Amino acid sequence: MRLQDEVRSIVRREGVIARRDHPELAGAMAWLVRRGELAPVLPGVFCPREVATSVEARVCALASSDPDAILTGRTAARLTFWPDLASPEVECAVRWQRARRPGFTFSRRDIPADLVIERGPLRLTSPALTALDLVASRGGDGIDRALRTRTTTLALMRSAFELTPGRAGNRDRRWMLLDSRDEPWSAAERLCHRLLRAARIKGWQANLPVVLRGQAYFLDVAFPALRLVVEIDGRLHEDDPEVFENDRWRQNALVLEGWHVLRFTWEMLREHPDRVIAAIREKIASIRSAR
Repeated sequence: MRLQDEVRSIVRREGVIARRDHPELAGAMAWLVRRGELAPVLPGVFCPREVATSVEARVCALASSDPDAILTGRTAARLTFWPDLASPEVECAVRWQRARRPGFTFSRRDIPADLVIERGPLRLTSPALTALDLVASRGGDGIDRALRTRTTTLALMRSAFELTPGRAGNRDRRWMLLDSRDEPWSAAERLCHRLLRAARIKGWQANLPVVLRGQAYFLDVAFPALRLVVEIDGRLHEDDPEVFENDRWRQNALVLEGWHVLRFTWEMLREHPDRVIAAIREKIASIRSAR
């Protein structure tokens, strides 16, 4: 049992064990597979059977099987700026074509070294490139999330775009970067920015940092010269009690500090854009006439 115990020890420490790294333990690995303790994740790479289908085990197995592989798309996003993003398959770029394997999506792709980051044994696309890669499946959500978590910047995304010319879908990525020029942090903010630009309303800034009564906040859309703020309630505000409560504290602080506050929901922006713009115009005119 000594060899089997050595295999178990390696698995506990590293998460997986590769036959090519421990050829002297190949027989012990095979015995543990037959016994049902281990399961193959990739050819020659094993982990405990109960976690064999988890993203974590698959990622570790890939790093052990192919150290040059680069995690991409939803998998890279999950490991950097979007930890709760569903990633049913591990998405990765490889140098050589590989046979399809359940739980993995392999793609032949050359990724510039400047757009690859390392996390221990893992190699991933940078958050800037990852956000652009998600445009195909998630529209602007990846860009918004990356900006909100401040794991990258719009300038870095533009640089990543320039470093990856000629890709299918680049027309959509270019348009999404242009649409993100005011750096929205959510789909609702993105829609509000579009409406303001279309209405040719000037003098506003997205996610303006302020300190109110000793507390730091970011204002969704602020008109600093008018001390007017437009607060936008997206779906996160409905689903997350902490976000909902924080917004109320922020609004109270704004009012007490002499700011004017307008609030709009995602549905209001989507279903009644003319009324939203009319309300903002009316408030701007009211503030100016009172001066």
